[in-house]
Amino acid sequence: MSYRIPDMDRRNQTRIYEFLLLGLSERPEQQHLLFGLFLGMYLVAVLGNLLIILAIGSDVHLHNPMYFFLANLSVSDIGFVSTIIPKMLDNIGSGSKLISYGECLTQLYFFGLFADLDNFLLAVMALDRYVAISQPLHYALIMNSQRCVLLVVGSWVITAFHALVHTLLVTRLSFCGPNIVPHFFCDLVPLLKLACSSTYVNNLLLILVAGTLLVGPFVCILTSYFYIALAVLRMDSPQGKQRAFSSCISHLSVVSLFYSTAIGVYLCPPSSSSPSGGKNRVFSVMYTVVTPMLNPFIYSLRNREMKGALGKLLRRKTFFMDNTNRTSVSYFVLLGISTHPEEQIPLFLLFLLMYAINISGNFAIVTLIVCTPHLHTPMYIFLSNLALVDICFTSTTVPKMLQNIFSSTKAISYMGCLAQTYFFICFAAMENFLLALMAYDRYIAICHPFRYPVILTRMLCFQMVALCHVLSHLHALLHTLLMGQLVFCADNRIPHFFCDLYPLMKLSCSSTHLNTLMIHTEGVIVINGALIFIIASYACITSVVVQSPSAKGKWRAFSTCGSHLTVVALFYGTLTWLYFQPLTSYSVAQGRILTVMHTVVTPMLNPFIYSLRNGDVKRAFRKWKSRT
Repeated sequence: MSYRIPDMDRRNQTRIYEFLLLGLSERPEQQHLLFGLFLGMYLVAVLGNLLIILAIGSDVHLHNPMYFFLANLSVSDIGFVSTIIPKMLDNIGSGSKLISYGECLTQLYFFGLFADLDNFLLAVMALDRYVAISQPLHYALIMNSQRCVLLVVGSWVITAFHALVHTLLVTRLSFCGPNIVPHFFCDLVPLLKLACSSTYVNNLLLILVAGTLLVGPFVCILTSYFYIALAVLRMDSPQGKQRAFSSCISHLSVVSLFYSTAIGVYLCPPSSSSPSGGKNRVFSVMYTVVTPMLNPFIYSLRNREMKGALGKLLRRKTFFMDNTNRTSVSYFVLLGISTHPEEQIPLFLLFLLMYAINISGNFAIVTLIVCTPHLHTPMYIFLSNLALVDICFTSTTVPKMLQNIFSSTKAISYMGCLAQTYFFICFAAMENFLLALMAYDRYIAICHPFRYPVILTRMLCFQMVALCHVLSHLHALLHTLLMGQLVFCADNRIPHFFCDLYPLMKLSCSSTHLNTLMIHTEGVIVINGALIFIIASYACITSVVVQSPSAKGKWRAFSTCGSHLTVVALFYGTLTWLYFQPLTSYSVAQGRILTVMHTVVTPMLNPFIYSLRNGDVKRAFRKWKSRT
């Protein structure tokens, strides 16, 4: 008797290896509108929930069970929208609307996980309100930190297991007919309607198990609020009643939004759904996009403590200028690369020369690409954007350094220092993302040459570049806001030529634990995520090139990647050594040398690397020179 794992069994049962997601509309004139609308809602949802997490993490007054659960709900909401919207935006931009079988199952799993997690966390938050209002004297004892962590971990375990059960059951189905999913993501009900094998077990578990896990927490919420209402009605003080109800109104609003859409979809079997799937799509938009987007506003606008915490995080007067009450530092002194007087003029001339070469070289690359029609391809669109970023990158730091060389004070204001930190991080992150896009461009050009113009359309290129800008600004904003939270008490001398993160953190007399944590988590994800993407792209390129029988073809393929690989090695080599080490082991002298390499030398060399090793650029330059 033989046994087969579900994945192997699926290969023997199904003939469909990809699905076609129709999306919300098939009309071409509506695609740009939908892309802009959902991109805006996605950014609002992610940024809003991220601000909620940062506000709770940075304000010690919010370190209690209620806000601990709210922070986890925000994490879940970010995962919720990120499971669906990026793929939807990618399909609108590329026009392919295809999703592989494996990607569809992955999306189904994480959608089920985060939908259930929201459901359980709302029930846990209702329980928290019940204990706080009905048993206020025992609140700290009942809702202790250990029990809160257990409730959250239990929610994660149950929802992960529940999502896994439904995903594994879908792998047992056969899909041998149409592969068109009338939806904008792989939802369970539309997938069951496409199966050509029996879905009886799936339907049964959808109604029984999913119904129980949906209705169970909902009943828990109703029961909690029933006892809350009884406790409030027994209060003598009208002010106490109003205060008790006001602490629940935000949670009740979110519960109403979430359950009014989810119950209508998941407590009905697939056969009762409309053939077009229109109802499911509307409900899905409501609970996958609209509800997570509105949650931060609901909890902040109707919650005085949260408004206060967000106010500290967002208002410049409170957030950045709060140092007037906490610190004696209103400006910093940038000591520069060297404090020896005899070295100032050579340093000035050296950096002025490198800055001039950088500006003129990168500007020449941009001008050449704009003025040469046959260079209007994805590869050179990304290269021109990289050249613009390199100009801004060095312009953020070098002009101020040149000014300070002959300045007696070498001072930079507190706000000027934060602004310099913001733009330095922003352009560094943007270069990071652009190098990843350029690796993806080389992967498509070498591994899928016949589909290259279809996949990398000009519209998709512009959309990807715009997304790089948005992500870079959000990344820079996060670290700059965290820097604005630090207190600087006495020493204001920065042993550097610009306001870099580590030198500033070493001057702070308050805790830098959160800053370091974000550098080593979010920063690592941003930098290493792009680096892993580049490595994966070149692994695929190498496997394709090695299989090529022509030695000339191999050389030509690798030669198109040589320039990019050189820039990647320079950029990530210095960046990784600079920032991904413990703050205690940071060396000022070594940091200055590596930063010069990272901020000045690499952007200066990029035009030479891309022109000297690129036949198209050299030919275009010779034509442009002969015309002028």
